[in-house]
Amino acid sequence: MLIDTHCHLDADEFDRDRDALVLAARAAGVGATVVPAIGPGNWVAVRDCCRRYPGCFPAYGIHPLYIQGIDDSVLDALRAWIGAELQGSLPPVAVGEIGLDDFLPEQDIDRQEFLFLEQLKIARDFDLPVLLHVRRAVDRVLKCLRRVRVRGGIAHAFNGSLQQAEAFVGLNFKLGLGGTMTYSGSQRIRRLATTLPMGSLVLETDAPDIPPSWLAGKRNAPSELAGIADALSHLRGLSREDTARATSQNACDVLKLCARAGLTCFAPEA
Repeated sequence: MLIDTHCHLDADEFDRDRDALVLAARAAGVGATVVPAIGPGNWVAVRDCCRRYPGCFPAYGIHPLYIQGIDDSVLDALRAWIGAELQGSLPPVAVGEIGLDDFLPEQDIDRQEFLFLEQLKIARDFDLPVLLHVRRAVDRVLKCLRRVRVRGGIAHAFNGSLQQAEAFVGLNFKLGLGGTMTYSGSQRIRRLATTLPMGSLVLETDAPDIPPSWLAGKRNAPSELAGIADALSHLRGLSREDTARATSQNACDVLKLCARAGLTCFAPEA
């Protein structure tokens, strides 16, 4: 079974055919999906989506690109929301999607960092892992993680250096690999996918974003995780079964999916 550690299944782009896409993903071997929120405006949508589709598990947070117009009270709202949801039938498996983004020049970097640090404190206080947005901001994210220690998590869509990858791993993080890895020109991430310990890697689609090479310029879909798994298998010389077993175990370990969501762990056979 494959685990998609980052899929925005609640996104508007899926409204017309979400049921069919979930069925296609299950047919492709995707047995579990983590659905991260981007802000208070979609916390309910994420929860409802995960309630509708068995095997989907929520994460709640405030994405760094969606902080415009929100004040500090959103942090109290997030803390209260997570606290309540942890007592419910489908508790969050992480705080996310949170982090920093230095790609777009018009972003308020100081505001991003303040909200990120405060959300790390929420994750720490609830003993939850985090799903990190790190685009063009890996070193700043690592600096924040050293200031506020959390139990670990996943560096989503990782595309940094070997040194940065090792720093994340040293802080109990896994590295999310998705569509970018499938492009022959993505040499750095393909080298990392080949050389990093298998125990540090998890798979993701980020659907509807970051389509793999065979869907370049089109909408990504949850079922494409199978092809992404095949790409990693090819790079490492593994079978899809071995790739699925290893990356799913890694996801279960860092997100505590086995304990929180009742999934079966994927420990290798003796």
